[in-house]
Amino acid sequence: MKVKEKTVSIPPGKQKIVQAMRRLLEERAFETITIAEIAVEAGVTEGLLYKYFRDKRDLLHHVLEKYYQTFIVQIKRDLRGVDGALNRLRKIVWASIELFADHKVLARIIILETRNSAKYFETEAYSLMRQFVGIVDDVIREGIAAGEIRAGLPTASIRNAIFGAIEHSCLRRIIFNEAVSTDETARFITDLIFNGIAVQKTKGETK
Repeated sequence: MKVKEKTVSIPPGKQKIVQAMRRLLEERAFETITIAEIAVEAGVTEGLLYKYFRDKRDLLHHVLEKYYQTFIVQIKRDLRGVDGALNRLRKIVWASIELFADHKVLARIIILETRNSAKYFETEAYSLMRQFVGIVDDVIREGIAAGEIRAGLPTASIRNAIFGAIEHSCLRRIIFNEAVSTDETARFITDLIFNGIAVQKTKGETK
């Protein structure tokens, strides 16, 4: 699933700064990037950067926020008409892996850069992430109510298992730029989550 930029009116200077940050994050770790380098890459003054952003972490959160806004709109659209909780979870897993595979910068921000700062949990980007969590939790609860998903398991535990599997499956893509097969990875993750690792015993077979 391709994530496209939303057509929102944004000052040219601010747009240049955001794009410069994305380019730098393609090759560099966040902590090694300086305000001066961002300004040079964007072709603007440091003063203009501070006009729009408090600091470089505020800029990082802004980049993440824009990705989340577009992804949430897209995933809601993709889930329309998909019947059954397990099929909807398959779509969510596939779309999340495709997002990470297509957008290395986003994946680096989410997995490597944001969670080491308490400020992230006070941002609009985090609020948007919680919206996505809510979408997943609703699908899981629907599956439990419909008898598709086993009752007695905490919704948060199921969701965390899904998210953890997605992130770990994409780590080598983020760190070593290795290719990720969206279809294959999504199939492995959903098979593991839905069916577990135990061999399915045939009827009448004893333990």
